[in-house]
Amino acid sequence: MMLQTFADSDWFDRVPKVELHLHLEGAIPLNTLWELLQKYGGDPEVPDMDALRRLFKYVDFPQFIKTWVWKNQYVREYEDFTFIGEAVARELVRMNVRYAEVFYSAPDFFRHGLTTQGITKAIRKGLNFVPDVEIALIADLVRDFGPEKAEITLREVAEVSELGVIGIGLGGSEQDFPPELFERVFEEARRLGFRTCAHAGEAAGPSSIWGVINVLKVDRIGHGTRALEDPKLIEFLTQSGIPLEVCPTSNICTGVVARMADHPVRKYQNQGISITINTDDPVMFDTTLAEEYRALVDELDFSRSEIRKLILNGISCSWLPTDRKEKLQKLFSSDPNWQS
Repeated sequence: MMLQTFADSDWFDRVPKVELHLHLEGAIPLNTLWELLQKYGGDPEVPDMDALRRLFKYVDFPQFIKTWVWKNQYVREYEDFTFIGEAVARELVRMNVRYAEVFYSAPDFFRHGLTTQGITKAIRKGLNFVPDVEIALIADLVRDFGPEKAEITLREVAEVSELGVIGIGLGGSEQDFPPELFERVFEEARRLGFRTCAHAGEAAGPSSIWGVINVLKVDRIGHGTRALEDPKLIEFLTQSGIPLEVCPTSNICTGVVARMADHPVRKYQNQGISITINTDDPVMFDTTLAEEYRALVDELDFSRSEIRKLILNGISCSWLPTDRKEKLQKLFSSDPNWQS
């Protein structure tokens, strides 16, 4: 039995994958983040790597945001973004992620005198060092800075969209900054040709999800975890086909869901809602995409066939052109590890 379990686990690592909800700053490998801490003098309360790991434990979503802000003080120069861009891309290759759409939160770093354009160029420079994975960028407007700053950031992003910025996102403190504040920004983003998504149903309830659907008119919804609280919303999501970027381990770590067995992803799958599986901030939540799939199988009774369908649905829900989606789906299905 132990040998069989090992073989099953190995498949999750080897199978080709895509990811649509991944934050660059939450995916910085620990050793890379440690180097940045040392570069800027460190923190006396974080004397070693073990202490750094212990920081990434949270009692609720606000504490997670506080830790996120603490971490970002050690990314201060454009060269730091090139450094972390390359490091994250190499981790994705190691985990057999072939395509990813990655959020980056430029407004979090304006306090260091950096610009959206400069940050975007620096990230793309780092990603270009790793040609074995294709990474598109989604600019997170970060709701905590308000709609006026979001409008400015959007205009700046538009100036560097040729660097592979294909979409606009809205993360941050959902409970304090409802989607209605950003209606005009998202309308302008669509006019500029960007695809759109927004975090909703993570730190706030179903009304937030309705807001990003009806007001922001998003193409995808980040998380959507609390949709289960509203049967009419579940019915709408089932019929509309608007994809949810589901991040199970993230929801547990931030206290949105108590344990994996309680996560609504199984019910969403059974209901026929379009879902993709993602890691969100994998280093900050001590997870990988392979671990997410293992948890679905081990704790929520997903079959390996369902995992393959989820992976292919990730391709379908991506913002790649149709011909690229079809090519990638065929490539995955013919991979020697796909059926093994």
